[in-house]
Amino acid sequence: MALVLTTPLAYADKANDTLDVAFTKELENVDSYFNSSREGVVLQRAVWDGLIYRDPKTGDYVGNLATEWKWIDDKTLELKLRKGVKFHNGADFTADDVVATVNFVSDIKNGVKTQRNVDWMKGAEKVDDYTVRIMLKAPFPAAIEYLAGPVSIYPKEYYEKVGPSGMGLKPVGTGPYKVESVDPGKHFVLVKNEDYFDGPKGKAKIGKIDIRTIPDVNTQLADLFSGTLDFLWQVPADQAEQMAQMGQFTVANESTMRIGYLTLDSAGRTKSPLTDLKVRQAIAYAIDRKAIVDTLLKGKSKVLHSTCFPSQFGCTEDVPQYSYDPEKAKELLKEAGYPDGFSIEFTGYRDRLYAEAIASYLQAVGIDAKLNMLQYSALREANMKGEEPFTFQTWGSYSISDASASVSQFFKFGSLDDNRDEKVRDWLDIADTSIDPEKRKEYYKKALTRIAEQVYWVPLFTYNTNYVFTKDVAYEPTPDEVLRFVDMSWK
Repeated sequence: MALVLTTPLAYADKANDTLDVAFTKELENVDSYFNSSREGVVLQRAVWDGLIYRDPKTGDYVGNLATEWKWIDDKTLELKLRKGVKFHNGADFTADDVVATVNFVSDIKNGVKTQRNVDWMKGAEKVDDYTVRIMLKAPFPAAIEYLAGPVSIYPKEYYEKVGPSGMGLKPVGTGPYKVESVDPGKHFVLVKNEDYFDGPKGKAKIGKIDIRTIPDVNTQLADLFSGTLDFLWQVPADQAEQMAQMGQFTVANESTMRIGYLTLDSAGRTKSPLTDLKVRQAIAYAIDRKAIVDTLLKGKSKVLHSTCFPSQFGCTEDVPQYSYDPEKAKELLKEAGYPDGFSIEFTGYRDRLYAEAIASYLQAVGIDAKLNMLQYSALREANMKGEEPFTFQTWGSYSISDASASVSQFFKFGSLDDNRDEKVRDWLDIADTSIDPEKRKEYYKKALTRIAEQVYWVPLFTYNTNYVFTKDVAYEPTPDEVLRFVDMSWK
């Protein structure tokens, strides 16, 4: 895709201490418990804090809103809380906020979007103003990882007053940035929290972050050249390569924990040929994933064989694999009773070029995949209702380094489980709750192997992210795909 761009203008917002950023996708709700998009994770880490923090470079866990913690037994975690922390509205942070947050989000009736992030908690209780205990439903070895990731602490009185909708419009946290304004789905303005505590995240260096939703990448690039944007991310590989050759901007590529995959409705929630194992195998053999990686994703992306990110605890690539073999795909379709192929609805929400490439490979073996692109929130809702037979989706695991955040999210009979395999569910229950690391690995492998054998998903590739920003900005991306505004500064 060619770019026709002119010499960039001078950048004014360094002088105004404002970083202008573009998001590609609309963020459905800023409340971090009621969205599941990467943009939501980015704002979550800027506006709110968790009890624990995982250093993105070392992987070490350190205290954040909690200063220390210990296991009372295998289902009870006690945490000592940091004193002197204030929420953005001036309220003091205490144990009451932790108890209220945990008890609200762990109650399934309150409808947290990604239940896997919170459903391992039974509830919380206050020991004193700065000591809490979190009770688990069952032993959950990944608890600290989740407390360092998607579990943010909200102000009790404010959240009880405004609820998720109010928090989405006027967010209040303890994080290094405050939210100055929200135009839902379109425009978010963050300002430095001058009173942020001395914690592991560090204090913000840039005074204001001005985020606009601009779905078209070429428009983003034009705005970067005109000086109305300073920072882009998730830039497609071909545009990023052209920008790097120009030498006028910093272009960085980093791997991410995001994976691309195809869901196939083997359980028959929709009426389609995908209940036949041979059809699912044919789809797996029909797609040249390496060619898609080499020509479209590029960077640090790799072909994926398992339904998790390789570095996650418990993930293994030692599962049945499907090489590119279109003739075998045609043979399997014939054996399944589809010698002339069939038509099927095929839905995605991002990366149309990738989806079109997948559809083209399927067309070559006789499968007419009718591509339909939706907004992510619309696709997710339809998927949860069991209305989508065949989709191309991605998952970033909320940057959680444990297989429970990927495979257990989709294969334990939740609303996004298109397969409903009791063996897989039971093995994952063991893997998720065992306190023996080797036993966890054993049962994740059993589940992942069966998922691959039955082709419940077609894993495609890992993602990478291209960042393009002005020479005035100093930033080093991390491989967890968390865009950290607090780590950005002006040169």
